[in-house]
Amino acid sequence: MRVVLLGTAAGGGFPQWNCACALCAAARDGKLPSRTQDCVAVTGNARDWWLLNASPDVRTQLAATSALWPGPGPRDSPVRGVLLTDAEPHHVAGLTALRGAMGLKVYAPRPVLAALTPARTVLDRYAPWEWADSLAEGGFVLAGGLVVTAHPVGDRPPEYVPPLRRRPDDRWVVAYRVEDLATGGAFVYAPRVAAWTATLDDLLETADCAALDGTFLGADEVSVAGTGRPSTGQLPVTGPDGSLTALARHPGVRRIYTHLGNTNPLLDPGSTARAQVNAAGVEVLMDGAEFVV
Repeated sequence: MRVVLLGTAAGGGFPQWNCACALCAAARDGKLPSRTQDCVAVTGNARDWWLLNASPDVRTQLAATSALWPGPGPRDSPVRGVLLTDAEPHHVAGLTALRGAMGLKVYAPRPVLAALTPARTVLDRYAPWEWADSLAEGGFVLAGGLVVTAHPVGDRPPEYVPPLRRRPDDRWVVAYRVEDLATGGAFVYAPRVAAWTATLDDLLETADCAALDGTFLGADEVSVAGTGRPSTGQLPVTGPDGSLTALARHPGVRRIYTHLGNTNPLLDPGSTARAQVNAAGVEVLMDGAEFVV
């Protein structure tokens, strides 16, 4: 299975357009590399590619990845569909850039499919797509020899969901386990995690590689940076209950932080935070990184 990290930043990208924090300023000055919003592409046969989330930057990301270029026909594309982890705007807005593509299939949990009903109506007018529940019992098989299971990891709906429908539901956010049927290699993708649970431990026990939520270094990060409200609803990297502590239980898995928030010191390769994470055996890769699982 080939995996390409098309984008590795959280919502808004890096630098974020309306943020003047020290990290974003350094990126604008060319001192730190910019990043597009989180999105991954996977394939089991190098012909049929599947996107994990569809970021607002997906057009640029596809153009930067030659394996995902169109052809041989004028409208042929190797992209077969999208697996959505949640309904957050920066994970679904890229669907509009894919409008008109024939035969795409989109997998998502039922609450996400319901939240996207207005967008689905619009997109299906360009070309009918197939929309499927990713939490269907037994998982599902993708063209190219990949088998996928979805696993709930958060119950927080996006802010745009109307108040009367904002009930917590553990199907709002999922992680995906993607396995290559030919080789048995398994990749776990969990860019948005509310708290570390036994589910994540079980997933990593059977994985060869995992790309995980690295939005915030610490729980108070956004407040300290002075850029907004306290960071809530997502698991921080550090702290006694942070993901770095949990990941130490899985040293045999290749572990990668993605979905990096624009205030996260991990964006700076020379930071103490990056050194700490690297020393723990966890990687921070750039947009466009490709590897085999």
